[in-house]
Amino acid sequence: TLLYTIKFELKQMVNDGMCSYKYTKIIKHVLNYKQEHRLLKYISFADTPVAERNELFLKKLQQCCIVFDFNAPEPDSKGIEQKRQTLNEIIEYIANNNGVLFEAVYPESIKMLQCNVVRCFPPNQEDDKEDFDNDEEEPNYDPSWPHLQLVYEYFLKFMESADFQPSLCKKYCDQKFVIQIMNLFNSEDPRERDLLKTMLHRIYGKFLGLRSFIRKNINYIFLRYIFEGEPCNGVAEFLEILGSIINGFAVPLKQEHRHFLLKVLIPLHKPRGIAAYHAQLAYCIVQFVEKDPSLTEPTVLGIMKLWPKTNSAKEVMLLGEMEEILDIIEPAQFKKIMLPLFKMLAKAVSSPQFQVAERALYFWNNEYIMSLIEEHSRVIMPIMFPALYLLSKDHWNQTIVALVYNVLKTFMEMNNQLFDELTLSYKADRQKERRKAALREEAWRKVQLRAIEASSNNHIGAG
Repeated sequence: TLLYTIKFELKQMVNDGMCSYKYTKIIKHVLNYKQEHRLLKYISFADTPVAERNELFLKKLQQCCIVFDFNAPEPDSKGIEQKRQTLNEIIEYIANNNGVLFEAVYPESIKMLQCNVVRCFPPNQEDDKEDFDNDEEEPNYDPSWPHLQLVYEYFLKFMESADFQPSLCKKYCDQKFVIQIMNLFNSEDPRERDLLKTMLHRIYGKFLGLRSFIRKNINYIFLRYIFEGEPCNGVAEFLEILGSIINGFAVPLKQEHRHFLLKVLIPLHKPRGIAAYHAQLAYCIVQFVEKDPSLTEPTVLGIMKLWPKTNSAKEVMLLGEMEEILDIIEPAQFKKIMLPLFKMLAKAVSSPQFQVAERALYFWNNEYIMSLIEEHSRVIMPIMFPALYLLSKDHWNQTIVALVYNVLKTFMEMNNQLFDELTLSYKADRQKERRKAALREEAWRKVQLRAIEASSNNHIGAG
């Protein structure tokens, strides 16, 4: 119909950035005005002859293109319920029947999805906030979710159907469609992002020609988020998709994939909102290191360059990620990074923030890491010993003191002779420091006395 065509064209204008959020709302209001007059009378598939069911299927898909305003003062409850019933019926129809996905269904299914889910989002008012307790905030749920959920479920059933033919769908599921779907990851509703994640992963698996394009666009979204500060609510979901993709990479890794790790994934440790996606990011990092051990050194050193100075919550997260990397590291690679790594751990252990110190000391509870430390004890113990010995004497938190004693005991059992040497050397160094401090204090005392004498002589001379 003409109204349907106008609606679709207006939605395309919105999708192409030709309409602002304000005018999008006006267009939506106009298109939904008295839309109940455009609804078809409900007819079930069971009451329709088999020969006419294909035509009825297309009509139902077209009817589901009607979008209802759930925020309206007086929403069309009858129309909303009828659309919900229709969506449930077409989901059941393609799930329980074979041979129902004929050629005309493909463009109508894509169009139905676009009409319902492709939309502009209001500006995010929380973009500049840094919050490591995001789980305590109530997410913004979309009021139209009862329909959106069913539309997404229909499209997933459509793509997972045994009758689905990518060769017929690729004409409509093109790069423009993929960009529209990826833009929806900025939705503030976590339920929608979760279904979008599944849908994009299905598209990646079904359409081989779109794989490189999807990866490049995820790179582009991440780079804008890192270096331009452009908000993106779907970073965690994109990383989950990438985690599955990375798992399937062939070895040896292509240069493109290595570049993605070093230039995109490692810089993702920089943004303030890392708490929202760190678990997924760490999983991707570990996948890369496990597939190509030669990436261990640039990965660890790259993360250490971005190590936080005053953000203890972020430091705790990165320490956890480092332990995950060490848990799968090869001994030859460990040798390359142990010096800078344990210098950083010595600083972390000495942190006045007890959670940071505690997380760093937990490294000694890992059996594999302990075996690596024992193998290189003559290098690692001299780095860690001064910080540990000092903490054992004067740290304010008794839990940390107990953990430090356990580590020192482990070192003693590991190499008793070296432990005694380090103890004597540390005490000798402390004595030297005390003597230097005493000499420095004595020198300053003499300077003060001379200054007082000079001042007295000046007063006498003036008198």
